[in-house]
Amino acid sequence: MAAVTDEYVEHPLLEAEALEARPYQTDLASEATAGHTLVCLPTGLGKTAVSLLVTAERLAADAGAKALLLAPTKPLVEQHAASYREALAIPDDEIVVFTGEVSPDDRAALWESARVVIATPQVVENDLVGDRVSLRDVVHCTFDECHRATGDYAYTYIAERYHADAADPLVTAMSASPGDDRETVLTVCENLGVENVAVKTADDPDVKPYAGRTDVDWVRIDLPETVREIRDLLNGVIEDRLEQLQDLGVTNKSDPSMSEKEINRMQGKLRSLIDEGDSAGYEGMSLHAEVRKLRQAVVYVETQSVESLRRYVERLRNAANSSGASKADQRLISDPDVKRAIRLAEDYDDLHPKFRRARMLIAETLGIEGGERVIVFTESRDTAEALTEFLGDHFAARRFVGQGDKEGSPGMTQTEQQETLEAFREGAFEVLVSTSVAEEGLDVPDVDLVLFYEPVPTAIRSIQRMGRTGRGTEGKVVVLLAEDTRDEAYFWIARRREQEMAEELADIRDMEEDLTDELDDEQAALDAYADDERAAFDAVTEDADDHERDPDDREGTVARAGEDDSEDVAVVADQREMDATIARDLSTREGIAVDLETLAVGDYVASDRVAVERKSVADFLDSLVGDERSVFEQVGDMARHYDRPVVVVEGTDLYGERNVHPNAVRGALASLAADFGASVLRTEDADGTADLLEALARREQETNEREVSVHGDKAAKTLSEQQEYVVSAITDVGPVTAGNLLAHFGSVEAVFTADEEELQAVDGVGEVTAEAIRRVAGGPYEP
Repeated sequence: MAAVTDEYVEHPLLEAEALEARPYQTDLASEATAGHTLVCLPTGLGKTAVSLLVTAERLAADAGAKALLLAPTKPLVEQHAASYREALAIPDDEIVVFTGEVSPDDRAALWESARVVIATPQVVENDLVGDRVSLRDVVHCTFDECHRATGDYAYTYIAERYHADAADPLVTAMSASPGDDRETVLTVCENLGVENVAVKTADDPDVKPYAGRTDVDWVRIDLPETVREIRDLLNGVIEDRLEQLQDLGVTNKSDPSMSEKEINRMQGKLRSLIDEGDSAGYEGMSLHAEVRKLRQAVVYVETQSVESLRRYVERLRNAANSSGASKADQRLISDPDVKRAIRLAEDYDDLHPKFRRARMLIAETLGIEGGERVIVFTESRDTAEALTEFLGDHFAARRFVGQGDKEGSPGMTQTEQQETLEAFREGAFEVLVSTSVAEEGLDVPDVDLVLFYEPVPTAIRSIQRMGRTGRGTEGKVVVLLAEDTRDEAYFWIARRREQEMAEELADIRDMEEDLTDELDDEQAALDAYADDERAAFDAVTEDADDHERDPDDREGTVARAGEDDSEDVAVVADQREMDATIARDLSTREGIAVDLETLAVGDYVASDRVAVERKSVADFLDSLVGDERSVFEQVGDMARHYDRPVVVVEGTDLYGERNVHPNAVRGALASLAADFGASVLRTEDADGTADLLEALARREQETNEREVSVHGDKAAKTLSEQQEYVVSAITDVGPVTAGNLLAHFGSVEAVFTADEEELQAVDGVGEVTAEAIRRVAGGPYEP
């Protein structure tokens, strides 16, 4: 293990004076090196340093080994990469970054030469499913912000593959807040194959010297009379709608402040009425939608600002006046009490008292106390916009929001986010007004004040936010709480959950042996599975001198049953289907190889004549009545390229999911079969769809000895279709981009003779795509 001097950690793979010697970090690293470990350490106290120490130790023991670090966002990935390049005595070009901006071909090549890969999990998931990379030589895998490892998040799949595929796996999971309760923490451990939990808190003697003190102050604020009147009018309408839902028998309460759990329970009961054919269920769903929207309006006016309410109401008005508006939107906007509340809001020319209190607290911190930086967190982007504008009259303030655009509020690109954070670190402005996007793991500098515009009911998020201050100096946290509002409920929820999590973590630290026993059965099963997988891998590769497979080096034909180099049955999945779990599931099945492509038609390909369009019940019905491309167009395109088009409708309640007449559904199914020659098959869920795809692929490739072709076995009927076919065969060029290229240049020849700069002038063609086209058109042929 690393040697520790008085000031710095010394190790053959660490640069001199790269890591400060902190005993709690080296102790945690020793534990993590000994086995699969969850490392719990408060934000700002150096979880990354622990991972670095373990990585250095593991790589030093095996010159041909690799390490993999996964982080949930691109800014976090870039931040970790900078830290690793600065600290590890490894050439910078051997520490590589994988994000969606790096092409699949480039990732496959970089993986081979890299010693450390730092990546977003979705990219690694895609590469594993597509068989572009192998985890066999990865000796250390770090899961940063590991509390995300629940449900279908990519961490869970990657961990399963890692334990199964790696020759000598070691997992380090890291989080300042792994869960709100014992059950959640155990779920994270089981999903990542963790056997040991190592916890350090700011109160531990070896941590205290490095942890600043953070004071938390709850500031209570009275609502103005007009704001209370607006709130009471809206609550009165909510109560009326709940009484109507009482008449339907789906609730026995009419209190507007009822819990979200009760609201969800009502929705389930209404769904049951619809499933039973009771039309009252549809009426109830409309009322239920009104209740949800009105409750959101109350949250805005109580806890955010009247301006936020005005913006929200404007969106509701636009929705109510649009074509195809729901009855709920129309009825809500036309309700007399809602109209009165809106008039009061429009006439109200004052600010929510939280605005002035926020300004005063920031002025005290930056002025009287001589502070330099403040972060203000809010749940609402509307509030973030209004606060930034208001505070900007008094301080140098900038907003920090997510990437998605919302009505009247453009998002920020990752580049803009990085530039904003860098400017904040360098002191270009004093106040960062952020939504939840800045909570998790980003290297925001020490700040003198973290101001919560409202309480956060989830313990994980509260702890993440509080970690922005007190990283080495004294800092404070202030939470603004509007009295007699939902803020108070969230205050008590947050306090209770944080206390529960602290107690759970303390219990886990004190009962390591019991935790290990509890996880033992799960881990033993995982280890047995891993042994079986490695044995199968060794059996396949023991006579091979060079086992490499690049799924993108092909010209349409992906695989043929019975080929000498692989006995796997291949299923081609469209890249966009990775939002589902089907390709991921198939990739873990014995004898199944999954290839990811950008398919011109269909979602999956089982052979040169069978392509599959998958639709959930909701998507299928939406495609019959919506404005988007209909299922008939999609299947028509598929039928032009494949002799056996298949439509899979996944889910239950095909005739009750939407308000679509059963005869319209039957007519659509009949048309697909009779007019397009498509087989329409039903599955209950994603597992059933995966089973069906495996059966189709095995029948086509093993029984019928068919090839798998991403372009089908039908020749394009027209010259334009053939031209699009040729151009879209290039990796990273989809059918839309192919059409754009041909429309711009006029011919296939002109596309293939254009240089990269000319290619990038076409809509949809960036640097990566232009390079791919030039590589195919001008690169040497190497059989």
